[in-house]
This record gives sequence, C-alpha cells and structure tokens, in this order.
Amino acid sequence: MHKFEVYKDKKGEFRFRFVASNGEPMFASEGYEAKASALKAIESIKKNAPEAPVVDTTTAVA
Repeated sequence: MHKFEVYKDKKGEFRFRFVASNGEPMFASEGYEAKASALKAIESIKKNAPEAPVVDTTTAVA
C-alpha cells in the first residue's frame, strides 16, 4: 500500500516522502521547520493533485 512518510532530516527539518506499495520512494518534499507545515503540504497534495496535468517539457531527439 502506498503511503506518505514524515521524517526529520540531518538538519532537523521535517520532510515527507511518498512511498509506493513496493516500498520504493517515489518523491520527497522540501524541508519544513514545523511538522505541521509538512502535514499541511501532504493534505494539499491529497486534495489538489488528482486533477493535476502532466506537462512534458522534454524534446524528442531526432
């Protein structure tokens, strides 16, 4: 089952990562001074991201 993990980094900042059902991290956040800010960012992603478009900024190599 996929999940968000909240943790403290070496600087003491709160971060989170999204972990796939196979245990592999898929992405990680920036650092936050307050744990509440990290949790708020997670809630924002859960609420606002389902409709987010995918924008491909790569170009094909000819």
